[in-house]
Amino acid sequence: MKIADLYIRVSTDEQADKGYSQRSQEEVLRKYCEINKISIRKTIFEDHSAKTFIRPQWQTMLAELKKTKGRHVDLILFTKWDRFSRNAGDAYQMMNILHNLGIEPQAIEQPLDLSIPENKMMLAIYLAAPEVENDRRALNVFHGMRRARKEGRWMASAPIGYINKTAENGRKYICPKEPESAILKWCFQQLATSEFSSEQIWKVARERGLKCGKNNFLIAIRNPVYYGKITMPKYKNEETYLVHGQHEPLISERLYNDVQDALNGRKRKAGIKITSMDELPLRGFLLCSRCSRILTGSASKGRKQYYYYYHCSSQCGCRYKAEDVNDAFVDELKKYTLDLSMKELCEAVLLDVYNNENNESKNDRKTLLKQIDEQNERLKKAREFMLTSKIEPEDYALIKRETEVALNKLEARLSDFAANPVQVDMFLSKAIKVIANISSMYQNADNEGRRAIIGSMYPEKLHFDGHQHRTTRINEVIELTYLISNSLSGKKIRARAENSVLPTWVRPPGLEPISLNH
Repeated sequence: MKIADLYIRVSTDEQADKGYSQRSQEEVLRKYCEINKISIRKTIFEDHSAKTFIRPQWQTMLAELKKTKGRHVDLILFTKWDRFSRNAGDAYQMMNILHNLGIEPQAIEQPLDLSIPENKMMLAIYLAAPEVENDRRALNVFHGMRRARKEGRWMASAPIGYINKTAENGRKYICPKEPESAILKWCFQQLATSEFSSEQIWKVARERGLKCGKNNFLIAIRNPVYYGKITMPKYKNEETYLVHGQHEPLISERLYNDVQDALNGRKRKAGIKITSMDELPLRGFLLCSRCSRILTGSASKGRKQYYYYYHCSSQCGCRYKAEDVNDAFVDELKKYTLDLSMKELCEAVLLDVYNNENNESKNDRKTLLKQIDEQNERLKKAREFMLTSKIEPEDYALIKRETEVALNKLEARLSDFAANPVQVDMFLSKAIKVIANISSMYQNADNEGRRAIIGSMYPEKLHFDGHQHRTTRINEVIELTYLISNSLSGKKIRARAENSVLPTWVRPPGLEPISLNH
C-alpha cells in the first residue's frame, strides 16, 4: 500500500474571492485515498501564496523528507496543480527534487501519468495557467495603482508625518498627523539653514517625539510628497516625473528645494555651532600655527583661580594664554573702527558697489524669464504640430513632460530673486554704524554676541602667531569700508577686487584714483 502526505494550501484572498477552503480540500483528498487504498501519513495545512516555494509548512515538510530520504512517503497529493505551484519554473525544479527522493507529486483532480511523454504538455498547461492568471492580476493592480498615482493619490502606507484615513464614501487618503508633521516641518526648516547635519537634526527630532529611524528619515527629507507632489516612476517610454498630489502639503516647494541644495552641497554651509565659555570666545575660530588644526580651549586650575588657554588637540604642543589671544583680537578689531565723519562717503561707495552687483542679478532674472518664455513657446509649437498631425500624441506627451520639468526648475530659480526692492540705504546706514563701533560692541557683548560678530566678519578661520591675528578673507562690506577709510587718509593699501577702481567723485582734491587691485 502506498503512503501519501496530503498538502492543503489556500491563501487568504483565494478563500475570500473563490470560496476555497481547507476543509473541502481535505475531504476530497481523504475520499480519494480511501477509494484508491492509499495510506495517509500526514496532512499539511498551508496558508500562503504559491508564487514561490518559500512557504513555512512546505519548507518544514521538505526538510523532513530530505532527512529521511523519502523512505516513509511515496506520494504528495493535492487537489489541483495550482495548489502545488503558480510558477512553472519553480514547479519543475521542485518536481525534480521530489523525484530524486523517490516521491511523486500528483493532483487528484488533474491526474497525469508523467511516464507518458505526451502528458508533459498537459502538465505545462496546468502549471502555466495559474502563473498567467497571477501575472494578469498583478498587471491589473499595477496599472490601477499607476492610474491612481497620476490622479495625485498616495498609494502606500502613509509617509512619516502623515496618517492613512478613509472618507465616508470609502475613498482612502493621507492627512497630516500631529505632532509628527510639526516636528518634520521644523526639521526641513533647520536643514535649509545648513547649520546642522541631518544626523544632528534627526536626533533632536527623535527627542521631540518623531518615531523614525535614521535611514527612513534620510529618505523622507528627499521625498517630494511633503511639498504636495507625487513621484511617477519610470515605466516603458514614460520618464520619471511629478504630479500634483491630492493631499495637504507640509512645506513649500521653495523650502524643499533649499533643503535639497543644502543636502547636495550646493548651498553654503554655515558650519556646526560651537558653544564655549565666556573666557574663550574664539574657540572654534582659530587654527593651530603649527599643524593647522582647529584650536580648542580649556581651563587649568591654579592655586587660587582658573587659567584659560587655547591649545591644539594634537601633540604639536601649540598653546596660548586666552587673555593674550583675546586682547590681540580686540586690537585687530580696532583697525576697522570707522570715523563717523566719513559715514556718508562710505554709504555712497557701498551703494554704488551694490548697484553694480544688483545689475548682474537683474540680468540673470531677465535670462530666466527669457528661458521660461522659450519653454512655453516650445510647448505651444508642439501642441500645434499635434493638432495638425505633424507629430504623434505620444511625442507631444513626452515633450510636454520634459517642458514641465524644465519650467519647474526655472520657476524655482526665479523665486530666489526678491520681488520687492530692498531698503538698501537704511540697511547700509545701520551697517556703517555697527562697523564704526565694532570694537566697543564686541567688548560689551555677551559670549554669544561676540561669537556672532566673529562669524559674520571672518568667513575663514583665523591664524594666531603669538602676537597678532591673520586671515585670508574678511567680510566684504567691512573690507571695503576699511579700504575707503585708509585710502582717504593717504595710506597705500591693497584689496582683492580685481578690475575695480574707486569712483572719481569720492577722492579728495590732489589724490589720484586708488586702484583696489592686488
